[in-house]
Amino acid sequence: MAVQYKDYYEVLGVPRSASAEDIRKAFRKLARQYHPDVAKDKKVAEEKFKEINEANEVLSDPDKRQRYDQLGANWKQGAEFRPPPGAQARTRRSRGAGQSADEEFHFGGTGFSDFFEQMFGGGRDFRAGGSPFGERAEEYEMQARGQDLEADLLITLDELLRGSVRSLTLRRGSDDARPETLQVKIPAGVREGQQLRLAGRGHPGSGGGPAGDLLLRVRYAKHPDFRVEHDELYCDVDLAPWEAVLGATISIRTLDGPVQIRIPAGTQTGHRLRLRGRGMPLINDGRGDLYCVIRLQVPEKLTAAERELWEKLAKESHFNPRE
Repeated sequence: MAVQYKDYYEVLGVPRSASAEDIRKAFRKLARQYHPDVAKDKKVAEEKFKEINEANEVLSDPDKRQRYDQLGANWKQGAEFRPPPGAQARTRRSRGAGQSADEEFHFGGTGFSDFFEQMFGGGRDFRAGGSPFGERAEEYEMQARGQDLEADLLITLDELLRGSVRSLTLRRGSDDARPETLQVKIPAGVREGQQLRLAGRGHPGSGGGPAGDLLLRVRYAKHPDFRVEHDELYCDVDLAPWEAVLGATISIRTLDGPVQIRIPAGTQTGHRLRLRGRGMPLINDGRGDLYCVIRLQVPEKLTAAERELWEKLAKESHFNPRE
C-alpha cells in the first residue's frame, strides 16, 4: 500500500543538512508555538504538535534519520511512498488463524502517521494467536483465538499528569472500509512502554474462537521544556551570571503552571534544585519531584557601558576558576 510521504525537514523548517543542534532548536521553537496548552486553536495545535513530534522523533535519532535519508528519489514532497525492501509495515499483519494474508489495519488518532508506521514500525506488527498451524490454520476446522494487534500511542505530559480519554479510529481492510471508533482510557501516571489493552479489538478468531486484543504501547510526546528520565521529571533553568552569583527569585514553568523559586547565591552550572510534588504522577498515589538543572548563560553582545562594567569587574575580582 502506498502512503503519503512526510517531509520531516519541511515540518521542522530546517534544511536536510541541519545539525542535531539545529533540529533541537527548531523543535523547541515550534513545540512551544503549537503546544495545546498555549495555542488558541486547540484542534489545529494538537495535530501540528503531533506532526512536529513525529518529525523530531525521526530526525533527532541518528539511526532513524539515516534510514529516512536513504529514501533517495522517493523523498520529494507529495510523492507516494512504498517501503523499501526489508522495511516492515506495522499496518500489514502476518497470516494467522482464519485471516487472509493481505488484510490491513489502519489507525487514526494514535499520534503517528501511516508513513511513520510503515518506515519505523519496528516489526512488532502482530503477535501470534492461539493456532499452532500458522498459515495452514484455515485448513483445520478448529477453534483458535485471533492474533493480537499492536500499535504505538503518543501521549502528552498533560495526559500523563491528569489522564484522558482518547478517540481512535481503526479501519480494517481497504481505504473504503468503514472505520470503527474506539474510546481509549489513558490513566494518569501511565509509564512509557506500558501497554493499554482493548480486549477483543484485534484480529477475529477462527472456528468461533475469540478475537485477539488491541495492544497500545505508550510513547511520550517530547515537550519543549520538560524531559522524562527514569521516571523523573527534569527541566533546564537558564540564569544570568549575576543571578547565579548574587542569588535571585525567578519564575519558571511547571506542569501545573508558573511558580516562583529562589536561586541561592553562588549557584553553579549543573546544580539541581528540587521542587517537591511538581513532577511525574506516582504509580500508587501522589506526585514525584521536578528537578531544575541550572545552566549559566553569557551575553553574546554588549553595549559600551556594559563592556566597561565587565572590564571593571575583571580588574577588581580575585576569582580564578582554574585554581
